[in-house]
Amino acid sequence: MELEELDIPGCFLARPRRLADDRGHFVKMFPAPEFGKLGLDTNWREELYTSSRRGVVRGMHFQTPPAEQAKLLFCVAGEVLDVLVDLRRGSPGFGRHFSIRLSAENGLGLYVPSGVAHGFAALAEDSVIFYKINGDYSAEHDRGIAWNGFGFDWPALDPILSERDRGHPTLAEFDSPFIYDPAGSSA
Repeated sequence: MELEELDIPGCFLARPRRLADDRGHFVKMFPAPEFGKLGLDTNWREELYTSSRRGVVRGMHFQTPPAEQAKLLFCVAGEVLDVLVDLRRGSPGFGRHFSIRLSAENGLGLYVPSGVAHGFAALAEDSVIFYKINGDYSAEHDRGIAWNGFGFDWPALDPILSERDRGHPTLAEFDSPFIYDPAGSSA
């Protein structure tokens, strides 16, 4: 697996090795030693997936301290436009966003550290995102910023949103509890 750090500190694009033959393909999504070399927090506590139809926008989600979470995610069916936003005060990437198309075909994934909001737009029917998460879900700490409140130009003009995602504050309105730690930017 190749892990490439993005412009947002501590975020990595994951390029797993894909072995293909006439039966299909085989992908190892989490080789622990590769993540360990970078000091990434991969003490996974939960695994889950979401299924979304074309036009759905989910995001921009995260959990606040002390229940913050890092995530490793892959699109295992369909295609999504995946988006990250750095919420860590003092980070050289604070407020910066990153986007990439993830699909079952390209096999790419993302490692998202705590303090970075995550969301996506489903570009195909039955788009499935698989997550590994290093913390337990906490409804008390579950938060978000508005999907259209941080300067990103989404491809869907009339997205399908949950009621919850309609009510998040913009990035400018959000008082971030996340502090950037350069020593732990990849943890």
